[in-house]
Amino acid sequence: MMPGLDGHEVCRRIRHTDPDVPVIFISAKSEEIDRVVGLELGADDFIMKPFGVREVIARIRAVTRRCMAAKEKTTEKTEDNIWKPFMMGDLKIVPAELRAYRGNTVIDLSLRDIKILELLHYNKGKVVDRNTFFDECWGLDFIPNSRTLDQHVAQLRKRIEHDPKNPIIIHTVHGVGYRWEG
Repeated sequence: MMPGLDGHEVCRRIRHTDPDVPVIFISAKSEEIDRVVGLELGADDFIMKPFGVREVIARIRAVTRRCMAAKEKTTEKTEDNIWKPFMMGDLKIVPAELRAYRGNTVIDLSLRDIKILELLHYNKGKVVDRNTFFDECWGLDFIPNSRTLDQHVAQLRKRIEHDPKNPIIIHTVHGVGYRWEG
């Protein structure tokens, strides 16, 4: 019922290009055969109109969890690519120890602190938006309040920055998120 291509053809083309992309049909078609055809073509879920926004969000999260779990199972992890120590300025972060080191000073970190720092480190020079922080560091099921990330970053800065009021590692990008310049 879309202009040009119908949803079935779009799904076929997506599956041909990348079989791992999550696909959710949202359709006014409510017959069982329509749902079956959509799912047989490779859709991960099928939502019929009318629907509630919360239901759509819950289904997107469920499909995303399944896809991420499947991806993790197919990604072979080795000692070389998980929790490798990295540098941010004069700070050496050692994820396996949940610690950072600045000279002889040891700084204890939480798993969430590590995830925040890794996200900034691997996106050096780029702005990491708030939603990405929440998805990657808190999880897809977390529904944040507006200050959760800011409060966490403020506490992390107190531990890792020389001067938390003039941060060198975690820069605020107002209205968007945070960045590490490197």
